[in-house]
Amino acid sequence: MSTRKNLSARSPWVEVATTADDWAALDPDLLLQMFARTLWVRSFEEYVLELAAEGLVHGPAHSSIGQEGGAIGSILPLRSDDHVNGSHRGHHQFLAKAFGHVIEPKSGVLPEITADVRTVLRRTLAEICGLADGYCRGRGGSMHLQWSEAGAMGTNAIVGGGVPQAAGFAWNMARSGTDAVSVTYFGDGAVNIGSVLETFNLAAAWRLPICFFIENNQYAVSTPLAKSTAETRLSGRGLGFNIPSWRVDGMDTLAVHTAMTEAVEHMRAGKGPTIVEADLYRFFHQNGPYPGSAFGYRDKAEEALWRKRDPLVQLREHAVARGLVTQEEADAAVAEISAVMREIGDGFFEPVTGGKPRERRVIPSLWPDVDFVDVGIRGDLSELDGSRYEEADTFSGELGERRFIDVVSDVMARRMETDDRIVVLGEDVDGLKGGTNGATRKPLALFPDRVLGTPISENAFAGLGGGMALDGRFRPVVEFMYADFMWVAADQIFNQVAKARHMFGGHNSVPFVLRSKLAAGTGYGSQHSMDPAGVLTSAPGLRVVAPSNPFDYVGLMNTALACDDPVVVLEHVDLYGSSGIGPVDDLDYRLPVGKAAVRRQGDDLTVISYLSMVGHCIEALDRVPEVSADLIDLRWLDRASLDWDTITASVRKTNRVLIVEQGAVGTSYGGWLADEIQRRLFDWLDAPIERVHGAEASPSISKVLERAAIAKTEEVVTALRTLVS
Repeated sequence: MSTRKNLSARSPWVEVATTADDWAALDPDLLLQMFARTLWVRSFEEYVLELAAEGLVHGPAHSSIGQEGGAIGSILPLRSDDHVNGSHRGHHQFLAKAFGHVIEPKSGVLPEITADVRTVLRRTLAEICGLADGYCRGRGGSMHLQWSEAGAMGTNAIVGGGVPQAAGFAWNMARSGTDAVSVTYFGDGAVNIGSVLETFNLAAAWRLPICFFIENNQYAVSTPLAKSTAETRLSGRGLGFNIPSWRVDGMDTLAVHTAMTEAVEHMRAGKGPTIVEADLYRFFHQNGPYPGSAFGYRDKAEEALWRKRDPLVQLREHAVARGLVTQEEADAAVAEISAVMREIGDGFFEPVTGGKPRERRVIPSLWPDVDFVDVGIRGDLSELDGSRYEEADTFSGELGERRFIDVVSDVMARRMETDDRIVVLGEDVDGLKGGTNGATRKPLALFPDRVLGTPISENAFAGLGGGMALDGRFRPVVEFMYADFMWVAADQIFNQVAKARHMFGGHNSVPFVLRSKLAAGTGYGSQHSMDPAGVLTSAPGLRVVAPSNPFDYVGLMNTALACDDPVVVLEHVDLYGSSGIGPVDDLDYRLPVGKAAVRRQGDDLTVISYLSMVGHCIEALDRVPEVSADLIDLRWLDRASLDWDTITASVRKTNRVLIVEQGAVGTSYGGWLADEIQRRLFDWLDAPIERVHGAEASPSISKVLERAAIAKTEEVVTALRTLVS
């Protein structure tokens, strides 16, 4: 007969509650700080809802009224060098962290609204209203608040989107030898999202000092928690990942503070991640100045029960009962912060001439200048000033026949030797003697502690790399084993890494490199064979390079690793085993951003290509000698880095264009490029732009069907002969 044995989790899971004795013993200065900061956040949020009701907040106003106890209680144990990030409902956490950065507590008195506190309130409100003086210069609004100097690293409109980045902050902290911690705030809806659970696993496996703070506010927009998950005690998720977890009444600021203090002590001691779940309640609907009952998904009786447990009321009552403030002093504090908010608002708005009574508008001079719309999508590349740029035909070092995959490995190792901030991470990069293709062979041999093999979790480790880059202390090089895997991590690549610099006001450098392998022709089928260039280059903020030979790979990778923008380096598996001219021992030169190479010169036609198809174009031109063509190897593919000078000069000479790529027509890069050439150079074209590309279908496993789905030399030859005829 089988036997049964009850199992227990390896990590503790506790519920923290306070007693009257705990409140009586609470340090009076801490109680005064809790009361004042909660009051300031509450008054700020109430004023935001007033403005939203007037139509003065463009976009959503996700109020945190009712949830302040969780933010204040959890952030008071933190320091300025601790990092936090959060979700779309993040005003309270942002303000709490900013207050902690600017306030110097004085014993025995209620905290003052100092000039620094006023500045925090003013700039936060300006950001929510979309004004130029906001922390993100008006671009972030209610959902994207960042002040990195205070350790407030950015709130996020994608549910759970900031969680992997917070793990990147934590990795940087631990690796830098500090005892600082990272706290990521998210709600009950995010707990069931894959990237969050992936990050739980990665943080636990690597023992990162990160707290996953769950604001369990009982509802998503309108869906009750019990309809979303069978286990409504969300901190229970931690047990499956061996993460110590605390559950606490989020309306009880002291209970939150107690649990968070214990969690912070655990993390500062180097014991790894924690989870704190705070049960709390947003008094208003998901967005705007109305309660949930107005929309029918909550009833007024439920709302009234939660209102009776208002964290601000509790703190005021305890402060008065302890004799720390009088009722009159508390009332005066309420009146003061209310007056401050109105004073700030009066500086933002003016009456509408000829409008309705009390109708206001934003003072026009306070809006961002419309010319600012695209500023900060990427940097100005000043970090590359002083670079030593080389080309193969004028190279000052020794050249020789080099295997492509060897220079991939060698140049990364060389850069890791000269820059100890560079860290490589991805699946299997630390195994198989250098990953699945040998790209990390030398880095792994020389710097094994900076070559990090990850779990299979592209969203988590790509986002972790994004957080490392945003923090700035390290320069991550993330490897996707196949380019198709970018779809798994699409949120982190397109919504987070690509948009971060612009979204947060243009302040942030994002020194993030993504290496991704293209494998068409290897028999790996539809989900491992795409050319992602057409998709990647549609994302503002990403720079994309496509090396076609060993010499260029070294120079382009060196530039990518020195650049403060996110750069995707595309590598074709067909090139890995090939050989070509490359540097023998000088691995320190760069190739300039935005400079293509002309591989052949002729007068009949301009052929434009990239990656392995450059070699196929050379073969095709050799087989069709009656065509005299310029062959342009783009090298840089993104909109901002494309070499229009070289393209324009060639098209004006030849008046005909053939764009050559290997991948499927549906994700084609050439379609966008053809459109752009036509719009820029139409007067110089004597014929429609011709294209070579793959089929509509993704490559199949069958050898013959795979070959039919992709372009190679033969398809280029056919196109050239058609043009001749």
